[in-house]
Amino acid sequence: MTLYSYDHCPYCVKARMIFGLKSVPLDLKTLLNDDEKTPHQLIGQKMLPILVKDDGTAISESLDIIAYVDNLIEYGSPRVQESRQDPQLLKWLQDIRRYHYALAMPRWILMGLEEFATQSAVAYFTFKKEKNIGPFSENLKKTPQLIAIANQHLFELDEIIVGDPFFWGQELTLDDFHVFASLRCLTTTVGVKFPDKINDYMNRLSSLSAVPLHWSLALE
Repeated sequence: MTLYSYDHCPYCVKARMIFGLKSVPLDLKTLLNDDEKTPHQLIGQKMLPILVKDDGTAISESLDIIAYVDNLIEYGSPRVQESRQDPQLLKWLQDIRRYHYALAMPRWILMGLEEFATQSAVAYFTFKKEKNIGPFSENLKKTPQLIAIANQHLFELDEIIVGDPFFWGQELTLDDFHVFASLRCLTTTVGVKFPDKINDYMNRLSSLSAVPLHWSLALE
């Protein structure tokens, strides 16, 4: 199976995670961000992740990819439980949108990620995303304020998380995919402080899922 993906993309991260968690072999292919031709050929639109199955058919939604891989009987019984729909966690995941893209997007294009290997890919991404969060340069200037919001928000998550080994304890749920993919965005930024319990959870899930964090590439 081949997964077409971007390193930065939280939805792609969710799709990647299930392969590591279930020890399923994967051919991971990173596309340039301005490559519209490949996804259009596969699914008729510009969207990733895309999983091309062994029979040549494609799946394009991250949650559908998780469900498909989790239910492959040759790799054991399904492991992923539904989200608990916990009101506190749902609100936390909604509120992280106040700052995590503002921190991550301007840095992703500077971190040497494969999908931004050309100036045309950088320009494509910048043009698209600045429509949503404003000029990247202005968001970078707001870094101290955004980090302060992030650090307080992470403290709130620390009050909810069990994190041993998964978010709610022994049971792997879709909440783990949503939380990990969101938290990974924050590992782009020097100065974000992860409480010990969250830090341990992130490192553990990164190891189990074989999806590396971005701390070694983080920028101020």
